[in-house]
Amino acid sequence: MLAKVMEPDVAVQKKDIAKERRSLFIRRVWANKMVVIGGGIMLLITLSALAAPLITQFTPYDLEAVNRLKPPNATHWFGTDNFGRDIFSRVVYGARVSLAVGLSVAVVTGLLGLFIGMYASYYRVLDHIFMRIADGLMAFPSILLAIAIMAVMGPKPINVVIAIVIVETPGVARIVRSAALVVKEQTYVEAARAQGASSWKIIWSHIAPNVLTPLIVQITYVFSVSMIIEASLSFLGAGIPAPEPSWGNILYDGKSVIQTAWWMTVFPGMFLLLAVLGSNLLGDGLRDLIDPQSHQTKKS
Repeated sequence: MLAKVMEPDVAVQKKDIAKERRSLFIRRVWANKMVVIGGGIMLLITLSALAAPLITQFTPYDLEAVNRLKPPNATHWFGTDNFGRDIFSRVVYGARVSLAVGLSVAVVTGLLGLFIGMYASYYRVLDHIFMRIADGLMAFPSILLAIAIMAVMGPKPINVVIAIVIVETPGVARIVRSAALVVKEQTYVEAARAQGASSWKIIWSHIAPNVLTPLIVQITYVFSVSMIIEASLSFLGAGIPAPEPSWGNILYDGKSVIQTAWWMTVFPGMFLLLAVLGSNLLGDGLRDLIDPQSHQTKKS
C-alpha cells in the first residue's frame, strides 16, 4: 500500500526535475550572448533563403538588358548586375546554395571524421594508416587542394561538396582522435574492457559520447569554412557553374565593375560575412554552453 502511495510522488518529482532542467537550460541559452546573436543571424539568413520566392519579385535568372548596372532603388533593392538581373534575388537564392553546401559538408565531414577518428584512436594499425593519409592531405593548402579536385571532377554542386569534404575531413578526424585518446585512458573504459565488453561497445558507448563536444564545435567551424571555400571556388570559376546563383559567382561578375557598380560586390560579400560571423559565434557559444569548463579556462 505504501509503495502505491509513493509511486505517484516519485513520478511527479521526476517530472518536476525534468521541467526544472529544461527551464535551466533555456535560461543558460538566453544568457549566452554568442548563441543568441549567432543563432539569430543564422536564423535570419536561413529564413530569407527558404522564403526567397515570397520576398523577391524577380527570379535570379530574369534578364533586363535595359536595366543593366542600375544602383539600388525601390524596385531593385540591391541594384542589378551587368546582365540586368536583380542582385537581391540572386543573393537570397545564393544563400540556399551556400547553406546547402555548408550543411552537407558539415554533416558528412562530421560523420566521416567521427568514424575515422574513433577507430584511429583505438587501433594502432589504423591510426598509422589514417593519420598518414590525413597528414598528406593537410600538407596542401585547403583552397588549392579543393581547386585541384574540382579540376579533375568538373564544376558541379555535388562535386563542390565532395571536394570540400575531402579537404576538411582530416582536420575533424584529428580532433576526434585527440579527444578519444584521452577518454580511452579513463578508468571506466578500462573497467568496461576488463568486464569483457566488445571493442564496438567500448568505442561507441563509452568513448564516442565524450568526444561530441569538440566535434560539435569543429562542425560549426567546418560549416563556415565550407561557405568560404564554395564562394572562393565559384569566384575562380571552379565551383557552382553559371548562371546558378552563388555568392562567389556574383562577386566574380562584380569584380570587373567594382568601381562603377559597388553594389555587386558589397551585398553578396556582406551576406557571406554575416553567415560566417553567425556560424562562428554560434560555435563558440555552443562550446561554452556544452562545456562550461572551457568558458572558465578562457576567462582565466
